Amino acid sequence: MGRVLLLRLPPRLRVHGSLIADAWHQELGIETVLVPCGPVHGELRQPQLLVFGEPSTETEVLEHGSRWRLDAGKLMFAAGNRVERLRFARLVQRGERVADLFAGIGYFTIPAARAEPRARFVAVEKNPTAYRYLEENVRLNRVEAQVRPILGDNREVPLEAGSFDRILLGYLPSSLPWVARALPLLARPAGSLHLHLVVEARDALRQAESAVSAVLDREGAEPVGPLRGREVKPYGPGRTHVVVDATVRVP
Repeated sequence: MGRVLLLRLPPRLRVHGSLIADAWHQELGIETVLVPCGPVHGELRQPQLLVFGEPSTETEVLEHGSRWRLDAGKLMFAAGNRVERLRFARLVQRGERVADLFAGIGYFTIPAARAEPRARFVAVEKNPTAYRYLEENVRLNRVEAQVRPILGDNREVPLEAGSFDRILLGYLPSSLPWVARALPLLARPAGSLHLHLVVEARDALRQAESAVSAVLDREGAEPVGPLRGREVKPYGPGRTHVVVDATVRVP
């Protein structure tokens, strides 16, 4: 991640963290090495990390022409989502109104806004640290005219019902609890949801599509055409991060 490296080390090697960080600095110019020492925790998805090398964990990432500034010691940046960020950006159509209810630092919104300058975005983020970088990254990528960042819990911020053509629910381990929140925001007669969740690796797509189908049925939303799942990346032993695209008629 720019000047920062996220490196997974077994506990027996962490005592040598400073030596390892110096080796990465000598070979590739890495200034700070972050080593996960516990699971990501809380609704704000905060990492638990050991820091070696330079104490500053602020950095900038360049990917497919988009730029993100972030504090990698406080915020997540999943390199494994690279292809999905690009795929989602290509789905957004001219003139669409898009809501990203878990915007983070602009992981998905910024590439999509750059790819389709005639679309408009509302990017909601609850974490004040992530929101500060979201605002900065919107300016950095010159998409201020397209993207309106909102600080707050997406369950509470005032969003106009029936005003969005596409809604991104990029929360792990499961965005399914937010389907009931998203459906009233979709424009009639139909709109698109993009739901992220973690399932067992075996038969992952069927599991994910079935879980989404069950939630839509419970909420009275009728899919238009088949649900389409896609494996994004491994998510721990025996588990997989999946995104499911669903076009639904608004109840």
